[in-house]
Parts: sequence; structure tokens; C-alpha cells
Amino acid sequence: MIKDFSVLYAGHVLEGDGIGFEGIPANDRWYDNDRLSMAMDIARQAAIFLDDLGFDVLWMAEHHFQREGYECIPNLLIMSQYLAQHTQRIKFGCGFNILPMWHPIRLAEDFAMVDILTEGRVVFGIGRGYHTREVESFGAPMIDGDANRELFEEQFEIVMKAFNSDAFSHQGKHYTIPPDIPYRGYDLKEVTLVPRPRTRPVDVWQPIVSASDRALDFMAKWGIKGVILGTGQQYVDEWVHRYQAANQRAGRDLALGEGLCIGLWAMVDDSTAGARRQLQPLFEEHVKFAAPLGMLRYDDTQIAATGPGGVAR
Repeated sequence: MIKDFSVLYAGHVLEGDGIGFEGIPANDRWYDNDRLSMAMDIARQAAIFLDDLGFDVLWMAEHHFQREGYECIPNLLIMSQYLAQHTQRIKFGCGFNILPMWHPIRLAEDFAMVDILTEGRVVFGIGRGYHTREVESFGAPMIDGDANRELFEEQFEIVMKAFNSDAFSHQGKHYTIPPDIPYRGYDLKEVTLVPRPRTRPVDVWQPIVSASDRALDFMAKWGIKGVILGTGQQYVDEWVHRYQAANQRAGRDLALGEGLCIGLWAMVDDSTAGARRQLQPLFEEHVKFAAPLGMLRYDDTQIAATGPGGVAR
């Protein structure tokens, strides 16, 4: 039974007649800083509204360099701390902290702080990223998908050690923590995350994008919960079953759909026709945004229905 209802605000600041297939091509659009920074105020208004309505979580997305007006929130932890001061009970979901752009200890520390300061109202989420512009600019691999996943998996292991251990060490391909150095008269062998999250164990969420065996087995190994967004129904059905099967292989007996968040498009209006009129340019912007990144998870018929070839630009 579905019992928790959430909303995603990815940080878009799109406006006016310039959106949709007939509007400005995404690569040609460059909003000024005043418009781009409006994402913070839109998030605040949404948080207060959703808190009053009784929604459970407001999810937001971490991204960088998005002058086109998509995904304009670069730090979810700072944003969540701010929003918690303006609301009473709603939680804030990190959808998602892009691990390859973080040092794992810095992410663990920052999350621990907001967990304590908000009294457990921030939901931890992690992802590998999908924008080459941002991930590669931060000095991490994205074009090389195998290298990206290898780094991501090692970073996540470090975060979990930091969250769950009184003291920890790590020796891997990308990180040696702590380094082999003397410190105040002794040889440094372990370090302690200060502070650690007060809400433990930490629930972890991750997007399901490809539903590969390696990705799902990694999630099942660590007990990571999954988020499926913007995906055709046929894939949702398949991925829900595959997520359950991966957890069964890891020794976890989950009910079908347990541990998953499913994202749906919705527009509220007095009529279906009115809802379609409002939603169409917004969905067309989603296609313009996602198609060049290979992020439209639909079959050929559904993709063809979004518009003629070449309009998603």
C-alpha cells in the first residue's frame, strides 16, 4: 500500500513564452543571475505549501552550471537546512548528492550536521551523475562510465564507514584514509567522523536509471532504496520486479514495491484539456532537457508521441 506522498522540485526556473518546442533552444537560453537564484525562493514557497498540505518529503536535485534554467540548486544540504527553518514537519530529500563531485568525508560530515540541526528531517540520497559538463568539470570521470561507477562505489563505502563506525580507516584505489603519518606523538591509523548522524542507521536512496544487474546488486548489498522517475510504465513494471529480485539474492525478502519511490507527472486543473494545455510546454521542456542526455526512458512509440524528430533541442 502506498502511504507516503512526496513532490520533486528539481530546481527549474523556466518561464514565459520561450519554453516548449516552439521556444528558445535549450543551448541558446541563458538566464541572468536574478532568475537563476529564484530557485531558492521557489523551493521555500513549495516547502511551506507542501508542509501545510501534509506531504511527507520535498525532494530536490543537486546540479551545477545550469544557466539554461534547469536544476539550479547546487547544494541540497544547505538548501534543506534553510527550508527546515521555514517549515514544521516536512522532510527534505537529497535527490541526489552526486558522489563523484564530493569528497566522501565532506559529504558525510555535512549530512551529519544537517541531520542533527534539523532533527532528522533530511533524507540522504546519492547518485553517480549524468551531466558530463558538471562531473568532469569537478575533476571526476563521467564519460568513462566504468571509472565513474568504480569511484562512486568506493566513495559510498567510505561514507558508510564514516556513518556507522566509532573510528574507521580505508585503503582503496582512490582514497587512503587516514594517510600513514604521525600525529601528536602517535601513528595515525583511524579517524572518527565528528559529528556522526544522530539518526542511524541512515536511510539511503538512489535513482534507478539503467536497472543493470551490477547497479541493483550494489543497491541490494547496502540496503539502498530506489527512486524511479520519468520512466515509461513498461520499464517501471520490469524494474520493480528486478529490484525485488536483487534484494532476494542479497537475502532481503521485500514485498513487491517495498523500498521504492515511483515518480509520476501530474497537473491539476478543472478539466483534462486544461491540464494538458498547461503541462504540454513543461513536458516539452523535459524532452528538450533529457533527450540529448539520453535520459528519456520510453519506448519508440512513446518517444515519437513527444514530437517530431529534431525538436528536442
